[in-house]
Amino acid sequence: MPLKIAIAQINATVGDFAGNAQRILDFAERARAQGADLLLTPELSLCGYPPEDLLLRDDFCAACEHELALLASRVAGIAVLVGHPEKRAAHCYNAATLITDGTRVATYYKQRLPSYEVFDEERYFDSGEGPCVLTLKGVRCGVNICADVWEAGAADLARNAGAEVLLVLNASPYHIGKRERRTEVLRQRIASTGLPVVYANLAGGQDELVFDGGSFVLDSRGTLCCQLPQFEEALGIVDFVDGEPQAAAIAPAPCLEAEVYQALVLGVRDYLGKNGFPGAIIGLSGGIDSALTLCIAVDALGADKVRAVMMPSPYTAELSLAESREMVRLLGIRYDEIAIEPAMQTFAAMLEQQFAGLPADTTEENLQARIRGMILMAISNKTGSLVLTTGNKSEMAVGYCTLYGDMAGGFAVIKDIAKTLVYRLSRWRNTRSYAIPERIISRPPSAELKPDQTDQDSLPPYEVLDAIVEAYMEKDLSPRQIIAQGHAEADVRRVVHLLKISEYKRRQAPVGIRVTQRGFGKDWRYPITNRYRDLY
Repeated sequence: MPLKIAIAQINATVGDFAGNAQRILDFAERARAQGADLLLTPELSLCGYPPEDLLLRDDFCAACEHELALLASRVAGIAVLVGHPEKRAAHCYNAATLITDGTRVATYYKQRLPSYEVFDEERYFDSGEGPCVLTLKGVRCGVNICADVWEAGAADLARNAGAEVLLVLNASPYHIGKRERRTEVLRQRIASTGLPVVYANLAGGQDELVFDGGSFVLDSRGTLCCQLPQFEEALGIVDFVDGEPQAAAIAPAPCLEAEVYQALVLGVRDYLGKNGFPGAIIGLSGGIDSALTLCIAVDALGADKVRAVMMPSPYTAELSLAESREMVRLLGIRYDEIAIEPAMQTFAAMLEQQFAGLPADTTEENLQARIRGMILMAISNKTGSLVLTTGNKSEMAVGYCTLYGDMAGGFAVIKDIAKTLVYRLSRWRNTRSYAIPERIISRPPSAELKPDQTDQDSLPPYEVLDAIVEAYMEKDLSPRQIIAQGHAEADVRRVVHLLKISEYKRRQAPVGIRVTQRGFGKDWRYPITNRYRDLY
């Protein structure tokens, strides 16, 4: 008889012990009905990932322990490998426990604790030491947790202890290229151990992180036998015959634009849904950033839960108004227009004495953005819906945004999307259904805060800007190295200078979805007060 291993690619919510346990139980019952012997869940599936400083609370860990015992009492007819934190005296471990028929059979403690990128596990957990090998229907299965397989050691211990199959629980957050990188790393482990791998990954949004699922099974030669879809819950079942996985369903890999767009949709849906917001509000401008953000919100929440507000000024082009009206018609959402000229005149009168003798400058431009921010936040306060900001990564990098103005809001949807990628995503979205009028995509980008303004009045072309930001911020190249790549020195020095002096703004920006290997969030921790100058 083959060993049937099921993968529970679930969407866990941090701290929702009862809800997560019920999800695991539901998947276990579905898997048992299909003849599965074992259900493999993701890393920390019982408490959600990452629980961060909740792990420092004894009551949190005690509640998780209580829920694990309750879950074990409810699991029957199938073994379930559950991820959870475990307190032992003064130690806390990232653990995986096998439960079945009311019994805790064995527990494994994670050995490799990542403290890079968005991870901070050394702050919370102690390292485990020994292997854990479970025998199921005569097949010896070793257990690893996520980072254990990203370097040699833990998987080798499992093999040396007699494992024939490696089970890996994961909470591996998405970034561009991560899917391919996971497969590459697991093939390295297979090359050194000869063990086939069952890889179960979390699927769902948690604050700025999105877990993309994409769970998979590789045989002892590294051949892909099963691949679950990305960005959704899924149950996968694979037969193991003589220790080798048999061919099962393989979900097709999406293109980069589709993958990123799905990550953004899932991030918005879970951030609003898990935090109980009834809907979203977006300040529509007639530009491509707010247009893309609006599409993502509608696809995530449904048209009935999204509201767009256009707030024209005397500098707003008729094209912006016309294309915004056309877009909301295409999407079928509520749309309001609130002119801000009366508020501009009121502020001008209020500040006339203070500004006497001083020329107009960006102060007046920023006032327009802040008036719009106040309007959006007032509607948010009154309705309970969350304002989604529309600034992209390029703007966040160089501070081309206004504190308490266009930065006002609760969630920054495209905060980690460079402007050049905004265009790619917008064109891709229109291949699904026409939603963003072509003139929004093709027109020169402009904040429309003064006559005939374009972004390139203040910034290098976005192709240049994005390449420099990626090189400096994501790849840690020095200005001299970036110049050596062929970029003009003046552009490099200017962009790097703007990036540095804008840190104080970014610290006050709302949390936003991370899709690159380094976003302006958990994995960007630069000091605001900082006199270092890159000379080398």
